[in-house]
Amino acid sequence: MVISFLLNNTRIKRVLMDPGSLANIIRLEAIEQLGLLNRVVDIPRILHGFNMTGEVTNGEITLPIDTSGTIQNTEFQVIDGDMRYNALLGRPWIHSVRAVTSTLHQVIRFPTRDVITTIHVEQWAAKEMFAVHHEVPNPTCMIPDKDRNTQAPEDDKEDFFAPEPSSPPKNRMRLNQQSKSWSRPF
Repeated sequence: MVISFLLNNTRIKRVLMDPGSLANIIRLEAIEQLGLLNRVVDIPRILHGFNMTGEVTNGEITLPIDTSGTIQNTEFQVIDGDMRYNALLGRPWIHSVRAVTSTLHQVIRFPTRDVITTIHVEQWAAKEMFAVHHEVPNPTCMIPDKDRNTQAPEDDKEDFFAPEPSSPPKNRMRLNQQSKSWSRPF
């Protein structure tokens, strides 16, 4: 679920809500653009399982983030890795604001002083972030002159195509006439 929040009166877009993450993460590039690089505390850690590998952090930073008028000091791990989003809010933030995320309704709700605050997920941003372009360039393969006379072996048709079904599967259940129940033949 993708949302946005305010940080130093600047809207940070493409923030991923991930209840499965054990850390709040923010990109180093976002910290540099906000001019907050001097506030990063140099405590490197290893985030296991992030981007399918272990990622070493550049440190951590505590930032006051504003989500729908609620300001919460949040500790982020700063990484210089390649992410499609600018920040990731994980379980530490979700638990600190006592939020309930609903992927079915695409909302995040959490209690504030007098009311229940609702944040609607930015569905268009999520689709934009994870869009897969179907345009694939035509691959080119250069064949050296000495190999042009040799013929490539033909590949087995079985390696590339699934076998065609000979007939539809038959129903393997039969009705027992005496007990009027269904059973499987052995």
